[in-house]
Amino acid sequence: MSRTTQEEANLALVMGLFEHVLGPMDSARVDDFIAPDYVQHSQLAPPGRDALKAFLDMIRKETPEAVHDVKRAFVDGDHVTVHYHVRRWPGDLGWAVMDIFRVQDGKIAEHWDVLQDVTEGGPNPNGPF
Repeated sequence: MSRTTQEEANLALVMGLFEHVLGPMDSARVDDFIAPDYVQHSQLAPPGRDALKAFLDMIRKETPEAVHDVKRAFVDGDHVTVHYHVRRWPGDLGWAVMDIFRVQDGKIAEHWDVLQDVTEGGPNPNGPF
């Protein structure tokens, strides 16, 4: 099954968000990717685009060495899902994260996330990635 031109654009928009905003935690670039009436569903961040900017500034200050290592991304119509590994500092096992973004009119309009601690050991020899 091949992607539509719109799906390719939606995927490129979200991957651009990771490259230019989430990776470097650059709040100045948020408006390039996020719609003004952005709906936030994450339980870790307050709602709205301005709140996202403040959240990124806080995270950058608290964990300047954080890494967002994208493992895979999927697109289906106006939804893009990204599976990635967040490590807040060197040696941190971090979180396995799934983000779901809804794209509308060339901007990210809505966001959901699910996080799981990455742990060592356990009954399953397969890691979360």
